[in-house]
Amino acid sequence: MLNPDIPAPASDAGLTNAPEISVTELANALKRTVEDRFGRVRVRGEISNYRGPHASGHAYFCLKDQGARLDAVIWKGTFMRLRTRPQEGLEVVATGRITTFPGKSSYQIVIESLEPAGVGALMALLDERRKKLAAEGLFDEARKRPLPFLPKVIGVVTSPTGAVIRDILHRLNDRFPRHVLVWPVRVQGETSAAEVAAAIDGFNALPVDGPVPRPDVLIVARGGGSLEDLWSFNEEIVVRAAAASAIPLISAIGHETDTTLIDFVADLRAPTPTGAAEKAVPVRAELAEHLAARARRLAMAKTRAVEQRRLQLATFARLLPAPEQLLQTPRQRLDRASERLRATLRARQDGQRLQLARLAHVLSRHSPQAELAGQKEKLRGLGARLKAGLDARVALAHHENKGARRRMESAAARLPQAIAALIARKNERLERLARLQDSLSHKAVLARGFALVRDESDALVRSVAQAPAGAALTIEFADGRIAARAGEADAPTITPASRKKPRKTPGGDQGSLF
Repeated sequence: MLNPDIPAPASDAGLTNAPEISVTELANALKRTVEDRFGRVRVRGEISNYRGPHASGHAYFCLKDQGARLDAVIWKGTFMRLRTRPQEGLEVVATGRITTFPGKSSYQIVIESLEPAGVGALMALLDERRKKLAAEGLFDEARKRPLPFLPKVIGVVTSPTGAVIRDILHRLNDRFPRHVLVWPVRVQGETSAAEVAAAIDGFNALPVDGPVPRPDVLIVARGGGSLEDLWSFNEEIVVRAAAASAIPLISAIGHETDTTLIDFVADLRAPTPTGAAEKAVPVRAELAEHLAARARRLAMAKTRAVEQRRLQLATFARLLPAPEQLLQTPRQRLDRASERLRATLRARQDGQRLQLARLAHVLSRHSPQAELAGQKEKLRGLGARLKAGLDARVALAHHENKGARRRMESAAARLPQAIAALIARKNERLERLARLQDSLSHKAVLARGFALVRDESDALVRSVAQAPAGAALTIEFADGRIAARAGEADAPTITPASRKKPRKTPGGDQGSLF
């Protein structure tokens, strides 16, 4: 059936009568014919000439087999959603639309989905990815961390509707019930890998003390399936998210014989989801039995220790001597010391008594009564001798003092005149000193209207600086003193003493002392 847009071939006879069409019209007609004829197709081939996405985000490459080559393009929006990315030499099954590109007069397939062609290709891709991630050190044993012995919160990344989550919860309740947080994800399909990676990152992003408790351990679980079914857990985004997890992670993907790349990077691999629950928590009954056994062992150890100390005490008690034996020697030493002390005190007492008798004998000879009697006798003899000497001297002085008496009578007659003259001289000198004192004393200055200012210590205040505001003062006048207190008056004008003219007194040239 011919396309009506394409004119029928003309015979040689009618060649000149065929209508003319442009190149663009012909190319568009061919494009519509190819798209209407083939529509959506699935093409199997090997990726060739792949150089990665273009700067625009689109990907251009070829699909080839042994006999032909087909141009292929993946638009940017489709490329971001692909689960399997193009790789050079990878055999794939591409699903898309056949169309033409008029600019090159060629046809191509616009790919909408891409998947590896068969298990062999998947295994080759898996092996290549495993070697790449291992070279980066993501599978090193040194990176793996021990699991917490008894986590408070367990995070589970799995499908909420499958049997896996029920098996995990059932096993946790049997062994040791814990708080479980489930992050629901798809475990199969195009968006599965992104959801699993986002769940791992989301659990790690939870704050430690936030409203949603942060898990102490994570379990990424899925039931069994084919390699294609488990392929989400071989994606690089999931493996890197598990490697970057700060929370210890247990992988439980498929059955014991199934192996995915997340198993290599996880801190612990469980053969089944149920096994992951068993490795996450211990058995509470076993812990209780273990603690009971430890308590019994502790009680038995305490009993044995007390019994051992009792036996040691009994042994030491037998080795110790009796209290009477321990006190025999000290008692003997005490008795002997008491006897020596008694004899020493008796000897000391006898010696003191003898010394006291000797001192009493000496004191009896030098008693106050005996001394007083001796002194009385001496005084009596001295008095007799003194009286005799005085009588003799009085008699001699009586004869000698006759001339002296006459001299004394003459001197007695002159004595009043001499005394009167001496008194007159003394009075005259006293008057001179009094006048001099009056001229030098401050009393005369005070009588002229001046005053003396003294502070609390009775020291003279000679300047304004020595009398601060509020200071207690005493002002002395000629007729007495009064108490005063310095005020806040303006500072007076002080005339230096060197500029004052001396004040002459009426009595002479001597100036005032003030």
